[in-house]
Amino acid sequence: MLETPWSRRHLLHLLGLTAATLMIPLRARARLQDEMAQRARDLIDQLTDTQRRQTVYPFEADERRDWHFFPRQRPGLALRDMTAGQRERVWALLGAGLSGQGVEKTRDVIQTEAILGELTGRRQYRDPENYAVVFFGNPDTLATTPWSWRFEGHHLSLTFTIIPDYGIAVTPAFVGANPATAPESHEHAGFKALGQEEAHGFGLLRSLSDSQRAVALIAPESFGNILTGPGREGRLQEQVGLALGDMTAAQRQQALTLIETYVNNVQPELAKRELDRLASAGIDAIHFAWAGSQQPGRPHYYRLHGPKLVIEYDNTQNGANHIHAVWHDPTNSFGQDLLRAHYEASHNKTQ
Repeated sequence: MLETPWSRRHLLHLLGLTAATLMIPLRARARLQDEMAQRARDLIDQLTDTQRRQTVYPFEADERRDWHFFPRQRPGLALRDMTAGQRERVWALLGAGLSGQGVEKTRDVIQTEAILGELTGRRQYRDPENYAVVFFGNPDTLATTPWSWRFEGHHLSLTFTIIPDYGIAVTPAFVGANPATAPESHEHAGFKALGQEEAHGFGLLRSLSDSQRAVALIAPESFGNILTGPGREGRLQEQVGLALGDMTAAQRQQALTLIETYVNNVQPELAKRELDRLASAGIDAIHFAWAGSQQPGRPHYYRLHGPKLVIEYDNTQNGANHIHAVWHDPTNSFGQDLLRAHYEASHNKTQ
């Protein structure tokens, strides 16, 4: 352990936060919820009756937790079945939840799907328009009940759960890429949808001393996939690897940069709230773990795991050119923490 504990003041300095920005102000929170609800309504109002039945589910529907990143039949309305105006409204809705970085990454994942279709000669199966939006509950600026929406397709699953007066939950959030790097034979040779996730992961690993790396390395081989996939969001219980509290200040900053690579995909107000949750739970308690090769181009895996954070990254399949990466808040998956507070408050009001 470091001789001097990492002070909260130092932590906030590293996070780039101040007391004024630790929590989303109520007005900003309401504005974000209202904007998201309005953009959802703008899309729903453009749907035909048939499309609406296909796209809007009750909030309690089992499908709300049925996320996946395989190319499969899924609830909701796919881009390929929309008009140009409807597709524009989908991207407007995504812009209400995602930062500029997040929107760009979403487009890059979809572009990678098109590249995969060209490389495999299966363009109809690897369809860049087979990404669907689905709603759960009633998105309305005057809503007092929770609602949710998801945008999902192959190698992409983005979920937002809105709990009026309590906030917006943003996990689970999955991104992937196959190929991770487009081959030289393709016109977009070298294209990487998730280049920063790879680069910052290896950067942190290389910054470690031999003794630190021995602690961080939890398996000689990668696991072949993420471990907290659909229906297994809470699988990881024990935190293993190297604690951020056992890193130097510079190494902790690199770890935070890696975390922000995922968290900053959402709107800045939401990202600040997520970073605050991590800070309040204790950044020193987050562990960095690595499995597999320590060289790019060979199967490898890393994890960041703390009380309110699980980030997993795996690049094993297709000769280590196929990435799966997921971000969870294990205490607030699908908004469970915020929903608990909402329902408890509602129950107390009726007593």
